[in-house]
Amino acid sequence: MSKRKRRLVTGILFLVYFIVLFYFLFFSEEMGRTYSERAYHYNLVPFREIGRFIKYWRVLGMKAVLLNIVGNVVAFVPFGIFLPIFSTRSKKLWRATYYSFELSLFVELLQLITKVGSFDVDDLLLNTLGGMIGFLIYQLAAHVQKGKDSGKKTEKRI
Repeated sequence: MSKRKRRLVTGILFLVYFIVLFYFLFFSEEMGRTYSERAYHYNLVPFREIGRFIKYWRVLGMKAVLLNIVGNVVAFVPFGIFLPIFSTRSKKLWRATYYSFELSLFVELLQLITKVGSFDVDDLLLNTLGGMIGFLIYQLAAHVQKGKDSGKKTEKRI
């Protein structure tokens, strides 16, 4: 596949990822994103909600704990993978971390403004961690692919 086609496919997948991500963050009834008259909550203290979920996991249920903690990390792993593929400027860990944080901050501020979900500084940390993990997965895959490509070149010379 040519580089141009690969970039187009990656761009389409990146767009689909964003649509699915924003659906789950703002519209999914399964995630409790429908309108309700509950009081709006926000957290500005780092590790408060993470600690609460870990401390009260028996009361809250393992599903809620995994959805909140692991879900926030996993939701941004694809972002960290797609970013360096789609943007040649984002081939460094610090840039992927910065852009993951930036996207997460945008989402959290949008939740604050629209009062859908809740603004949580812990989500910023978990989402950014997810983006970093995704970037490291990309780096590992690129390293493995580079090794395979160099092995093919050596075979052709023989």
